[in-house]
Amino acid sequence: MAPKRPLRSATLLLLLAGCSMNPQFELPPAPIAAAYPGGAVGTEAPPVNLQWREMFGDPRLQRLIDIALAENRDLRIATLQVREAQAQFRVTRAARWPTGEVQASYTRQRQPSSIAGAGAGLDPDQRPGDGVEFGQFGAQAALTSFEIDLFGRIRSQTQAAFERYLATDEGRRAARIAIIATVAEAYLNERLADEQLRLTGTTLADWRVSLDLTRRLHDAGQVGGPEVAQAEGLVRQAEADQQLRTRDLAQATNALTLAVGSPAPADLPSPVGLMQQPIRTQLAPGLPSDLLLRRPDILQAEHELRAANYDVGAARAAMFPSLSLTGAFGFASLGLTRLFEAANQSWNVSPQLTVPMLQPQAKGALAAAKTRTGIAVATYERAIQTAFREVADALAGRETYEKQRIAQEEAASVARRRVVLTNMRFRAGLESRLDLLDAQRTEYSARQSVLEVKRAELAGGVSLFRALGGGASDHGDPGSDPARERTQGL
Repeated sequence: MAPKRPLRSATLLLLLAGCSMNPQFELPPAPIAAAYPGGAVGTEAPPVNLQWREMFGDPRLQRLIDIALAENRDLRIATLQVREAQAQFRVTRAARWPTGEVQASYTRQRQPSSIAGAGAGLDPDQRPGDGVEFGQFGAQAALTSFEIDLFGRIRSQTQAAFERYLATDEGRRAARIAIIATVAEAYLNERLADEQLRLTGTTLADWRVSLDLTRRLHDAGQVGGPEVAQAEGLVRQAEADQQLRTRDLAQATNALTLAVGSPAPADLPSPVGLMQQPIRTQLAPGLPSDLLLRRPDILQAEHELRAANYDVGAARAAMFPSLSLTGAFGFASLGLTRLFEAANQSWNVSPQLTVPMLQPQAKGALAAAKTRTGIAVATYERAIQTAFREVADALAGRETYEKQRIAQEEAASVARRRVVLTNMRFRAGLESRLDLLDAQRTEYSARQSVLEVKRAELAGGVSLFRALGGGASDHGDPGSDPARERTQGL
């Protein structure tokens, strides 16, 4: 019956090695409504993975985004953080396997014959009083460290490190989307400032001509001083607006350069006009469960929650016994030619069982790990709520900005017709010069508002792109593949 004892011990050891202290993991329910406010509008199904090139069709903007993805320092930092997290995961995973080393040595020493033994080991020509001088060769393979993971502590630590690696990668993807959206918004601001400056310049030129005509009419006695004063006031206001728009354009260009990460090259394609910008603003959202789980920030929070759950398992396992094993096997000989003979073998095995006792810090570590899990749950729920609000806001903007732009364009058209009709009535002597100047001022203001509303509508499309987590995949980007790492096993 004695031979069965090692088998029973090995079986018990294998059973213990399969133990896990990890709590049962379940994602908390999403603390949001079942549908967006007002319901999902539209019949088009949302793209599985909307790419940013499909969203932003302006070749100039696409080129700027490409430069930003290559040059932006924030994205570069995020990419390096992913590599660091991946390396840390590999370090943690390596703790599950034995570590060893191979040594080869040679030692030469001399001892007095009184210590080595009278006449022991002396050459025939050597006197007893001369001492003993000899060399020793050695070769050894050592198992320096191996912890048998009885209760899954190392495995839990490895899984936690892996989840944090994935969380860091999702953070990089979130940073990538934020950079794309930031560049697009900065580009729209630059386009708005440029077109408003050109509109102001054209209007200023027209009003200067109108002021000159008004002065000539005043000299001819056909209009009074108030008409001249109002015409001059319009010119001065347009001159002030021109300085404002010039400043806005310079600041918008600086903001775009900062977002891109480098000055724009000279060979950029010509920009598309603001009113013709090919930015998608109409996307059917579907249900939150179909959209929100794609967002990298939510995936990042989920991986952090999973990591915190594994931390609890590691903290629990640390309160149970641990078994470590070290050992060595080698040869030692006074001569190199006989070093590897069986008679010169040496070996040692040293198992060590450690039972935690009187360690209140272990209980404190477990309590801290459980608290961090609660924090991770709240962070995950907050990320979902924030995402839901951002998508709902983007959908509300999608429904209202288009109607606002159409109404504003109609207002600008009406203002233009008023200018034409007032000018005709003025020439017929039915309207005063003041009425014509007032109509011109109204048209100018309406055309500026059209540009501002159009920019807001396009920015709403950018917000929708960001809220839906679009363009998050890295097709063609170099780097690690977390899914492949997961399939390799932990």
